[in-house]
Amino acid sequence: MRLAVLSDIHGNLLALEAVLNDLKAVGGADKTWILGDLCAFGPRPAECLQRIRDVPDVEVISGNTDRYLVTGQRSRVKVKEEADWQKLPDALREREAGYAWTVARLSFADYEYLSKLHHELSLEAPGYGWVIGYHGAPGDDERLLRPDTPDDELLDQMLDREGRLGFGGHTHLPMDRDLGRWRVINVGSVGLPNDAPRACYALVTFTDGAANVELRRVEFDLDALEKDLRQQGHPQTTELVDNIRKAGQ
Repeated sequence: MRLAVLSDIHGNLLALEAVLNDLKAVGGADKTWILGDLCAFGPRPAECLQRIRDVPDVEVISGNTDRYLVTGQRSRVKVKEEADWQKLPDALREREAGYAWTVARLSFADYEYLSKLHHELSLEAPGYGWVIGYHGAPGDDERLLRPDTPDDELLDQMLDREGRLGFGGHTHLPMDRDLGRWRVINVGSVGLPNDAPRACYALVTFTDGAANVELRRVEFDLDALEKDLRQQGHPQTTELVDNIRKAGQ
């Protein structure tokens, strides 16, 4: 059995198509999981949703930004010093402009689709056991499970779940941590990678009671992404493209 796991597409259709083409080129998968953050920030939120719907044997969950889009909720503000407080009004205006831009490009049918998404996935891989999928951590789509998160803290997040292999996203930082009781994978980001200027996803092959996890890197056209953002009038074009170009530096 082969499972493809994608996350954090963020409205970047160019990167999504590149990943799906790569998956097809290596023989495809029996099932595809997409772990949320589907629309916000990129130039093609509605087109990404439609492309996701077209993927065969796909299961999709919500991420924190999908929740923000359909509920109006936002991430908590963190202010540590006076300089942060002084910058906060501009940061809030910029953040809201990005979400409002995305909402304006989604249909009511898109809203209904996003609002009905669940928050976790699970399957029993033949001969292997239970596998789970979530966005940030089980039960918390904003929890940051990073490559440097201490082992005990990471295992605490998995305490009330059954299984042996967990897949998440949210941080945009790939990782593969074998902690004995659990193996915890972050599949990185398709649309807004943080550690390298290439899309990332996981391809998992279950065979002979083992799970072979390959974190695959896929090139996509950053110049074309920037052009599309500008043509669509996205309010955060420069910031988004600069962040991807500088990833991993």
